[in-house]
Amino acid sequence: MSTSNPKRWWALLVLATAQFMVIMDTSIIGVALPEMQRELGFSQGELQWVFNAYVIAFGGLLLLGGRLSDLLGARKVFNAGWVVLIVGSVVAAAAQTAWVEVVGRAVQGVGGALIAPAAMTLLMILFAHDPKELGKAMALYGAAAPAGGTAGVFLGGVFTEWLSWPWIFIIYVPIGVATLAATKLLPAVEPRRGRVDVLGAASVTAGLALAVFAIVRAEHVGWGSSATVLQLVGAAALLVLFFAIQKSTGQPLMPLGIWRVPRLGSANLAMALLGAAWIPMWYFLNLYLQQVLGYGAFASGAALLPMTVLLMIFMTAITAKLLARFGAKPLIGGGLLVLAAGLLWLSAVEPTGSFAVDVLPASLVAALGMSLAYIPAMMAAMSGAPQEQAGLASGIVNTTYQVGSALGLAALTALAASRGAGQLGDLPALTDGFSAAFLGAAAIAAAGGLITLLVMRGDKAADTARRADAPQSTGEQIGV
Repeated sequence: MSTSNPKRWWALLVLATAQFMVIMDTSIIGVALPEMQRELGFSQGELQWVFNAYVIAFGGLLLLGGRLSDLLGARKVFNAGWVVLIVGSVVAAAAQTAWVEVVGRAVQGVGGALIAPAAMTLLMILFAHDPKELGKAMALYGAAAPAGGTAGVFLGGVFTEWLSWPWIFIIYVPIGVATLAATKLLPAVEPRRGRVDVLGAASVTAGLALAVFAIVRAEHVGWGSSATVLQLVGAAALLVLFFAIQKSTGQPLMPLGIWRVPRLGSANLAMALLGAAWIPMWYFLNLYLQQVLGYGAFASGAALLPMTVLLMIFMTAITAKLLARFGAKPLIGGGLLVLAAGLLWLSAVEPTGSFAVDVLPASLVAALGMSLAYIPAMMAAMSGAPQEQAGLASGIVNTTYQVGSALGLAALTALAASRGAGQLGDLPALTDGFSAAFLGAAAIAAAGGLITLLVMRGDKAADTARRADAPQSTGEQIGV
């Protein structure tokens, strides 16, 4: 048994801050999007790249970040991730053109992909000596994620309304510098000998980026155009190459044998569809509030607070207890169907609608569904993995969620644009486009719920093993 680190709880504060900031980076931009669109010249369809550039880099490089953490030492990679995140934040804050903003966001995503797996490794090292302490530490670490999502929505509105949108990125600089100064509290980890699968990382990230680009551009050049077909074929070829590399290389980013873990495949499919439905809802709801209902940035952020507070309460206090009683499968399937119901309700938005009638009740139903499904899906993916592969299983399911988010947002942005969402100032057309996106997201969530209930195995042994730990196990990386 390893000895305890006397500074481990202070070190946990550093790691929880990192989790808080990485998740906040996905939510803080939402209410600032219309202002960024006006100042930087994004088209309605291109605006999603402010979000997708971060998600593609973050999701595409998570497995590489975990591998580098193993080889170079987790604290070194954690520090490097913060340096990269600070640089990306400065670029994003100083951007005067749309393409520079997208580059800054991508650099931020690279930083997040280094920070997140290194933080999880360091947490396990700090608290591996005592399973009870590890459970408490994981719960506190996990609570930082929904807290970051909630704070991001609110702070994005505050900064955009009363300062300016660059402040949503500037805030990362002082916090990042302070975190770097505090990393001396973290344990030094000896590097291990091994090789980095650079080609594998490059192929999976490039394949994902090309697929999203093709979907985004298809609305303008046509789904049947040679450009779209070639881009989608190229994306598929790159992803096939990735799996071929993983099969042939001696030290892959993702050993393919991991997919023999029970329920890993079905849980990852559920996570992909959950991200593909949830993130577009959050994205288009921000636009509806500001571009149709005429909310300012602060009012829009405040309007989304009830939804994010509900998420935080359920994910940290209620879902784990339900998981202990009912197991993962019914919560994942049921949660996705509840999310679909909320999205279907949102699809009835009107150009002359109101927050209290058109947004609040439906968004709370959707948030309830997300709260029920996310943690059980994460645990289902990891429950059958042996201890030495738990980190890999966690990295895969987090990557899947980010990939689903990016592809879902790209597809539903194209759908919304085809129904009029690109016609700024035309409230009926904008509303029709946003309604179509909500309806498409509802279909994705409903499909995910039905597939889960039909396909996922009810692994009673795994669920039983989790029940003793469920109230403390909300520390898996929670995305909002």
